[in-house]
Amino acid sequence: MGTPPDHSGAPAAGGRDGADAGRPRPEPETDRGTTAGDRIPPTPEPEPVRGGDGGEPAVETPSGRGVASVERAARVLFCLARAGAPVGVTGVASELGISKAVVHRILTSLSQRDLVTMDPGTRLYSLGPAVLELAASYRSQLDIRLMATATMRDLVETTGETSTLSILHNDRRVYVDQVTPNREVRMTVEVGASFPLHAGASSKAFLAWLPEERRRAYLASPLESLTDATITDSAELRRELSLIRQQGFAVSLGERQAGAASVAAPLLDEQLSPVAVLSVCGPLQRFTPAIAGVAAEVVRATRTLSRKLGAPVE
Repeated sequence: MGTPPDHSGAPAAGGRDGADAGRPRPEPETDRGTTAGDRIPPTPEPEPVRGGDGGEPAVETPSGRGVASVERAARVLFCLARAGAPVGVTGVASELGISKAVVHRILTSLSQRDLVTMDPGTRLYSLGPAVLELAASYRSQLDIRLMATATMRDLVETTGETSTLSILHNDRRVYVDQVTPNREVRMTVEVGASFPLHAGASSKAFLAWLPEERRRAYLASPLESLTDATITDSAELRRELSLIRQQGFAVSLGERQAGAASVAAPLLDEQLSPVAVLSVCGPLQRFTPAIAGVAAEVVRATRTLSRKLGAPVE
């Protein structure tokens, strides 16, 4: 019998399509875009690395994390410096808003460099001997004249009068620099000239802040008169020096040079010893009405410079 005809409409097995009948057919290309199943999920943004004290996000690199660590270590050192007494881990952490674990790691690292020390009995921390080494190195590289130059220029611009800088040499003080205003009548000093410590505002500013023993020894010696206004009575000068320390500045009205007036204040170091003295001076008649305002400017300027020298001043 012959094979019955296939009425299903499918191609004959022996044809071209018959050979491909078992293979999957590719779907025709269409401009359908990317389906939800085909999309590559976006790469999530990395979370910023935050400092241990909850502050601004740190830079997301090893070097950035290192900078954040240095910043925290510096904050711990300044916290101990301001405390005025040994402090524990909890106290530092509370003051700075840093976790106690982080504070302990920082203190341990600083201890290894002798930047801080711990009392084994109380487990309280304070600044270590290496801080003194750093401070001594800073002072040895410090140029007082260079440090004060910009401040002196500011004082001249603010007051319209001459600004001078003096240093101490034995029992005399010496002018080392001056900045003068651009005006026809102005005061000038002789840089390098020295004067006794009881005559003039700059001299009295030094004498007022010298250690008591050294001040007492100076007052026990004869006090030379440079002008009619020079204080030569030791008891009167002692009262004047006490007032100078209380108000923070010295005033001279013709005590060193007739017809001249000045206001001066000291640059103090960490021991509150005078390193230098900054003054503003001018002709007596013109300068006298402006003394209060000039004194405020001089005190502000010298306090700023004293802080750079390590003095504990506001």
